[in-house]
Amino acid sequence: MGRSLRSTLLSRRSALKLAGGSILAALPAAGAARAAAKPIVPSCGINLPGWFDRGDGVAPSEPVLEKLRQLGFQTIRLPINGDLLSAGDTTTLRRIEAGVADLNRLGFSVLADMHPSESLHTALRQDFEAGSQRVAEAWMALGSVLANLSDEAVYAELLNEPPLRNDAWLQLRQRLAEVVRSKCPNHTLIWGPSPSQGIWEIGETPPLADDNQIAAIHFYSPTAFTHQCETWDASPLARISNLPFPATIETSRVQQSIGKLRAAGDEQAASLIEEQLATPWTEAAIAAEFMKLRRWSETYDCPVMMNEFGVLNFCVDAESRRFWVRAVRQAAESNKIGWAYWELDQGFGIIRSRGSIEGFDDAMIAALLDSSNGG
Repeated sequence: MGRSLRSTLLSRRSALKLAGGSILAALPAAGAARAAAKPIVPSCGINLPGWFDRGDGVAPSEPVLEKLRQLGFQTIRLPINGDLLSAGDTTTLRRIEAGVADLNRLGFSVLADMHPSESLHTALRQDFEAGSQRVAEAWMALGSVLANLSDEAVYAELLNEPPLRNDAWLQLRQRLAEVVRSKCPNHTLIWGPSPSQGIWEIGETPPLADDNQIAAIHFYSPTAFTHQCETWDASPLARISNLPFPATIETSRVQQSIGKLRAAGDEQAASLIEEQLATPWTEAAIAAEFMKLRRWSETYDCPVMMNEFGVLNFCVDAESRRFWVRAVRQAAESNKIGWAYWELDQGFGIIRSRGSIEGFDDAMIAALLDSSNGG
């Protein structure tokens, strides 16, 4: 996600109808083995939007970061708005360098995530060359910063949720990799499939021709559960509530929700629930998708991670939220897939405020970090 809660999730609207179904295309028969050692895949992570993806961003307090580290979080994914890296803006670049260095000092690995604004998303969709040039220039600036930071503890994520057809994205991905490599020859590159970084989209996306890379996907399936009661657009998800996890189409709360929506004349929302529950919402269904992702990783000999997953906390019951989060996290770990939760303290968050160590959601943190007590 990233940007603000509203603008981040707008890019996911086109994927909603796909989120309830089976997700990976047929895999190729084999992949060439890589001679070089694979990079270390970061894990036990948390996304930290609202710092360098907006002009008035707020840094978390050091006591909050220290507590996160003490609890067992190891990685911070740090969305960065390329539009803030305008030519000559050395102040922003110095702030990013200092912020990442502080995170490293506290023991975190950092994913420097080029997280485009809605303006850049629009530019990439409407004028590919102009939009591509903007991203490349942002990486020229940010690459100079990362070059001063640890290549073992700082990762370069090329572009979050690239809003492009696959062929255009592969072209831009190669260009951005070359730009970053010109500045940072030893940093690990991270990339995801277009346009939503959905787990179902990676099957047709080959890796870079680079020995030091990680493929990254996002997981929010089923969106009728993870995004119920969203508030930022006219999606039918805004009108869905009270859905549990796990669930089947016969679950009483599901039937009650569908009946209420149909009684109100909301066929669109009722049908979305039915569509996404064509496959029951279970731990086993989640595990099956991550087994397919592991097959992709093994086929291409390319490490993978899940650098976004989460459940909006607006109207979901706490037990269902914890159950889903724990099931997804365990499915990733069982298949050697790193993870970073979306996000710290906004709509999907696990703490009340980045400025205070009070208000940590202990049960959600257990679901993420403690296999015996979470969920």
